[in-house]
Amino acid sequence: MSTATPAPSTLDHSDATTQTQVAAILEHFENLRPGQSFPLTLDQDPKALRQQLQTRLGLSLVWEVQESGPAVWRIQIGKRGAATSSCCSGGACGG
Repeated sequence: MSTATPAPSTLDHSDATTQTQVAAILEHFENLRPGQSFPLTLDQDPKALRQQLQTRLGLSLVWEVQESGPAVWRIQIGKRGAATSSCCSGGACGG
């Protein structure tokens, strides 16, 4: 994902519970502008965390794995930018 301006900090949630992680990530996510992202560092597989975030944030969530364990997982979490497509497929509006 191409990001505009990255959020200023990295969230490090090693040893945090999934519930604590979700609350902190949601708070950080709400402060992002479309197209921005932030890095997240974890010490456990983030599968359950990703499912919870996708359920809450839907298509606005961008999740990019930078490093996938086994000791450390690094994820880039972003807010999808505004759509740039035209009103019609291929831009072939008749008007």
